Amino acid sequence: MVGEITIEDADGPWLSGRFVAGPAFPDLEPLFQQELALLDTLDEDYERWETIYGKITRAVHLVAPHGQVAEFLLHVQDGEAWFRWSDEPFAEE
Repeated sequence: MVGEITIEDADGPWLSGRFVAGPAFPDLEPLFQQELALLDTLDEDYERWETIYGKITRAVHLVAPHGQVAEFLLHVQDGEAWFRWSDEPFAEE
């Protein structure tokens, strides 16, 4: 298990809350750190962000009380997580 999120706030499609790391998180934490750093340059280098985030989504599944969700966007930093999810794949933009 990578970790568990206790939802403390909901704002639009985004949910956020406390993140308690599980035993698999230390191996993935550098990817989450890289992903967040790349958000600042998303307009200039979207492909680099997409590559790093792809590694996260291949390694992590987001599970809601009803089961695994089809698609999600997840950020984790300093014991906090914020994310959005969908039971259907996100629309291509």
